[in-house]
Amino acid sequence: MQMLTKFETKSSRVKGTAFHPKRPWILASLHNGSIQLWDYRMGTLLDRFEEHEGPVRGISFHPTQELFVSGGDDYKVKVWNYRTRRCIFTLQGHLDYVRTVYFHPEQPWIISASDDQTIRIWNWQSRQCIAVLTGHNHYVMCAQFHPTDDLVVSACLDQTVRVWDISGLRRKSAAGAQPMMTDPLSSQRLNTQGDFFNVTDVVVKFVLEGHTRGVNWATFHPTMPLILSCGDDRQVKIWRMNESRAWEVDTCRGHYNNVNSALFHPKRELILSDSEDKTIRVWDTTRRTLLQTFRRDQDRFWCMNAHPELNLFAAGHDNGLIVFKLERERPASAIHQNSLLYVKDSQVRLHDFASANDAPMVSIRTAPAGQYLPPPRTMSFNPAEKAVLLTSDAEGGSYELYNLPRQFNGQVSDSAQARRGAGSCAIWTGRNRFAVLDKAAQQILIKDLSNQTTKTIKPPVTVEAIFNAPGSQILLSTATSVVLFDVQTRQVVSEINAAPVKYVVWSSDMSTVALLCKHTITLANKQLDQLCQVHETIRIKSAMWDASGVLLYTTLNHIKFALPRGDSGIVRTIDNPIYLVRVQGGDLHCLDREGSVNVIKIDPTEYRFKLALQHQNYEEVVSIIRNSNLVGQSIIAYLQKNGYPEIALHFVRDDTARFELALECGNMDIALETAKAIDTPAYWNKFSQEALRRGHIQMVELAYQRTKAYDKLSFLYSITGNTEKLVKMQKIAIMRNDLQSRLQNSLFIGDVEDRVRVLQESGQHALAYLTAKSHGLVEEAESIRAGAGVEEADITSADVSGGSKLLLPTMPVVSSTELDWPQLHVSKGIFDGKFNFGDKGAGPHPGKSRVADLATAAVDGDDTAGAWDIDEGENMGVDEEDGFGGAGADEVDLLGDEVEAGAEGGWGIDDDGELDAEIAAEATAAAAAGFVAPQPGISELEVWSRNSSLAVDQIAAGNFEQAMRLLRDQVGIASFDALKPAFMEIYTSSRSVLTTAPFATPSRVPLRRNPAESTETSQYFPAKIYSLSSSLEQLQQGYRATTAAKFEDGLVLFKRLLLSLIFVSVDTAEDANEIKQLLQICREYILGITIELERASVAKEEATEENSTRLVELAAFFTHCQLRADHEKLSLRVAMNTAYKHKCFKAAGEFAQRLLELVPTPQIADKARKMITICDRQSRDNLAINYDARNPFVICAASHTPIHRGEPAVNCPYCQAAYKPEHNGELCRVCTVAKIGAKATGLRSLASAN
Repeated sequence: MQMLTKFETKSSRVKGTAFHPKRPWILASLHNGSIQLWDYRMGTLLDRFEEHEGPVRGISFHPTQELFVSGGDDYKVKVWNYRTRRCIFTLQGHLDYVRTVYFHPEQPWIISASDDQTIRIWNWQSRQCIAVLTGHNHYVMCAQFHPTDDLVVSACLDQTVRVWDISGLRRKSAAGAQPMMTDPLSSQRLNTQGDFFNVTDVVVKFVLEGHTRGVNWATFHPTMPLILSCGDDRQVKIWRMNESRAWEVDTCRGHYNNVNSALFHPKRELILSDSEDKTIRVWDTTRRTLLQTFRRDQDRFWCMNAHPELNLFAAGHDNGLIVFKLERERPASAIHQNSLLYVKDSQVRLHDFASANDAPMVSIRTAPAGQYLPPPRTMSFNPAEKAVLLTSDAEGGSYELYNLPRQFNGQVSDSAQARRGAGSCAIWTGRNRFAVLDKAAQQILIKDLSNQTTKTIKPPVTVEAIFNAPGSQILLSTATSVVLFDVQTRQVVSEINAAPVKYVVWSSDMSTVALLCKHTITLANKQLDQLCQVHETIRIKSAMWDASGVLLYTTLNHIKFALPRGDSGIVRTIDNPIYLVRVQGGDLHCLDREGSVNVIKIDPTEYRFKLALQHQNYEEVVSIIRNSNLVGQSIIAYLQKNGYPEIALHFVRDDTARFELALECGNMDIALETAKAIDTPAYWNKFSQEALRRGHIQMVELAYQRTKAYDKLSFLYSITGNTEKLVKMQKIAIMRNDLQSRLQNSLFIGDVEDRVRVLQESGQHALAYLTAKSHGLVEEAESIRAGAGVEEADITSADVSGGSKLLLPTMPVVSSTELDWPQLHVSKGIFDGKFNFGDKGAGPHPGKSRVADLATAAVDGDDTAGAWDIDEGENMGVDEEDGFGGAGADEVDLLGDEVEAGAEGGWGIDDDGELDAEIAAEATAAAAAGFVAPQPGISELEVWSRNSSLAVDQIAAGNFEQAMRLLRDQVGIASFDALKPAFMEIYTSSRSVLTTAPFATPSRVPLRRNPAESTETSQYFPAKIYSLSSSLEQLQQGYRATTAAKFEDGLVLFKRLLLSLIFVSVDTAEDANEIKQLLQICREYILGITIELERASVAKEEATEENSTRLVELAAFFTHCQLRADHEKLSLRVAMNTAYKHKCFKAAGEFAQRLLELVPTPQIADKARKMITICDRQSRDNLAINYDARNPFVICAASHTPIHRGEPAVNCPYCQAAYKPEHNGELCRVCTVAKIGAKATGLRSLASAN
């Protein structure tokens, strides 16, 4: 028998545990007053409840409601709602510690046992006490309801166990009687009177006497009339009862210290007990013999609890709790063709998948009386000889060989025919031979059907287990790898690295294999070449291959799939663990823990779709999209991530998502359509940038017009030589009275007269005169000069030198209406034209050109002019026909492809189905093998981002969002304001600017970390901006400022250093440790300096007793910051003088003693000794300071008060500064960027860990 630990916590002493009946939750009540709610499957702390004052001893979930009840040493019974995460109400009435609390399985009752020698029953709906059970004359340690009957059992230190009849209370509650008074004295008086007249609601039915010392626990059997009790006499007693009497059946002896709790196994004839002797013992209920002892070295056990439905137990001890079960629940099974062989109820059974018939084939060995025999762990089937091999953990590992009947006649074969042997694993390797692993001797024994050894093989590695493999090969599992070993040649064929493997699953054709570990699945081919690896946070239970080559596997609460290339996902959730045995289409056959064969319906659409994409089976992809409801953000994200945005476009109906996908896959028509639907400047700007990059000039023009980007439009028309539209832009600028735009457009079109007018209107008369004079406009120049009142003789430098040229634009050589760049002709893919896009109308329309919608590009047209608030026709006299778009912008193709109905018959064209199918097949092949447009390369910044998972490298690559996400996850950063300068410095310093030509845009050159050593793209990393050496220099500056008592400067230096450590990357583990040490130093100095600054501020205030006390406390706390030795000496001297000045002689003497331990200079040492002499005479503190050097503590960085050991505290996830719980969720006072109490994985600074 094994204790299989499923979950374990580390905490204060656990005094009570409770399983949730449905969810994978467990409550733990602790001796420090806290209640913890854990998810034992995921191993995470879900919540903490802290309202009790003192230890919490009793805890229990309600069987159906979202409630739990707790009782503790504060005499209170509290009822909580775990959904709202608060205490609903408190039941008060007990006068001493509350030991246990339980809900009634049906009635709205709570029972509580207390050290006040009473048991109380409460109605939690009316929130009143309805019964007080008196009669015990010592502490009542336990009281529980019977699962079905109207009985209560109680255990007391008066050495008795009492059984109470509460049927009267049930009848009274059913009749709607008033509850009893809650005053304990009046309750006792009423109970006494009730006893006298025999009309009480609760009466004592039995008093069980037999324990020689106090009884700690008593409980009912779930189905039988048995009671179990245990106590300080180190015995576990079993009692039987009937309607008239109860008597002791037997006693289990073996514990050698107090037995604190015991329980009946809910499904087997076993008893479990735990004790302060640090053991959990398992007893046989029928023979009362000890079967197994599980021992811990350091922890005494205090409580134990069983799950109401599952085979799980929980035990609380001195340092936490453990959740465990006593045996494996996975039924041993094997598959052959259309049949399933499995073990259930000590029989090998055969299940036929086609007919669903199930019948026993052979009985297997059962445990002798009074002994325990573990169930079989694995099964290996030999179809040729109709034989099975069963292995189990019995006797240190053994196997059994059973021959199945060749023709089943309804009779079950006897287990006496089995052949047995020792070995931890046994598998068939041929028709008439099997291999057995002798783990102790590290030998593989080859045996025949008569169980005789024919060959002994010494494996080349240390083997933990062996598994099947094709042919004469077997798989050898080691602690770090799996080896493919040929039994005949005794040679290692191949090897693959893997964690310890628990199970191996081969595909039906033995071409691929899945190696199942505790949290990992490794997929490989039959040569053990790794295909992919899947990681899970919770345990993997089973796996099975689909006929299409997809692996389906189960965890504790999910059915999932894994594709050979690494993609995985969730198929559905499950309530309880199952074990897969066969996958057939949408039917999943499985075994549950009871050994029953079940069929679960699943939807294989998602993994079939992803597999078809990976195999480029586009016809199946199209069929799935058409015939299934495959939707959801996960599918869209998957398609987008794996380079299929054009397929993802068919799933999306949201305009913004369609816009982004259309830009990604280059479908500018859909992008234009969705941009019109969204119609916001941000999306038009993004559309214009992508359209300009792809050379769709007319689309760019439309986008600029929609956003009224006049300057961009003018420049676009200038570089494309569209002088007509430049003239229109000039007229628009005049209407807008925009002098800057007028000057710009006049320069673009070479309109010197208008340029002169603009300069005149803007008051630039000198420039206007110079422009007119230099361009030969003599009359305009003279007019300007006369208007300015300047004589011509007074004008200097007006002559134009011989080498100068006029500022006139070049004229376009060729004027073309088609401005779009020429595009490569690419064959349409199989998805183009296969679908409509909902109601969006995206995609090309019959009889309409791709840029037909660009007719709205006319600046003076109705649509655009209205959008710009311009009425050109009225103000400027511009004709409607003279627009931007030209006469042919919205023409209809008169030679379109429209064919009248019935015309095909006249041309002799018949519908040929075979020809259509052949053409469709050819088109599909052509689409799959068609020309693909070249894709842009990957920038070095993106390479940086892919190569590194460090936040500093993501910043250098410009991926700020990813960097911020990493910092939030690693160190809980919540405010990035203080980090913004560092972000910008890293980003700008990781690249250089190279000027190539005066008229060209400068090139940005990324700066690599080690350019000489970076020979492959996987070695490309950005240059280091923050280094460990520079951090050490900053540390020296902080030390010098602290030594000089420049505390404000030192605070700034240490905070700057603390924030810069986030961005330091190192190459060795030693350097990474130095980063952690620097972080601790910064935290301690920042905390110490802020304490000293507060002390200096308090010293300037009025000298009151409160201020004097605070001065001494702050000086004392400063000495407990981990400073350099010379600074610690200074802090001790300050604290010593401050304490002595305020007559805290005891504290001053302690500081002086600590100062001597640091070996100061002789002069300071003499002063310290004198201080000790003086303080020893007084040996008291005149002020009540909150400081005790002998009680270990840390300092709250917010309140600068001590947090002693054992008190609750929260920490900053980055600098680890300690805080009191009331500061949880605030920004850290030390680093100023992290959220106090946030969950984080820890700072990563090691570059080689990428």
